[in-house]
Amino acid sequence: MIAIIDYGMGNLRSVHKALERLGLEARVTSEKRDVANASGVVLPGVGAFRDCMLNLEKHDLIGAILGAIDGGKPFLGICLGLQALFTQSEEFGIHPGLDVFKGKVTRFPDDMPDPEAGPDEEHYLKVPHMGWNKVSIKSDATVLSGIEEGSYFYFVHSFHVAPEDKSIIATSTEYGIEFASSVARDNVFACQFHPEKSQNLGLRLLRNFGEMVNGS
Repeated sequence: MIAIIDYGMGNLRSVHKALERLGLEARVTSEKRDVANASGVVLPGVGAFRDCMLNLEKHDLIGAILGAIDGGKPFLGICLGLQALFTQSEEFGIHPGLDVFKGKVTRFPDDMPDPEAGPDEEHYLKVPHMGWNKVSIKSDATVLSGIEEGSYFYFVHSFHVAPEDKSIIATSTEYGIEFASSVARDNVFACQFHPEKSQNLGLRLLRNFGEMVNGS
């Protein structure tokens, strides 16, 4: 069973439906015992970093998450679920994260030039970064099997992760700057984009994750 962690933030139903469509047994839960008993764990989420960490603490899920990761269970973080894995976020002040990966979560600059703007158009890229964008593959992470260089995934975010250890970057993406759009290390893969909203390629990524779970 794959535990989809419910801490009150994010569209859990779309993640659940995508996994079920692939024939994977999944359960939306806020119970730490379900996370402990699961064969794989998904941490999704959208919203503010501080609220994310407060809600995880409120539901007593932090220990269960760290235990799953340390125990070698396949772990997938999505969007805010990626950001929460880092040391701290600069969103509305400095707030500590789970510190699974050293690094910070920082906002896109407001003055990123828009290379496609015409003479009478806004010359800066909009924040949040929203819509389809392509990824450049930096690692041979198992979850990326069958995903080709330059594949497009769906993004919605104003903040991005800045890992201290660049070797964990699995994909990068260009939006005014080059940023880490996913990271991978051992049993953990986490992405800024939304595979559950990224059509066939997103389903391929989730299928790869499911194969990790079934093979663990």
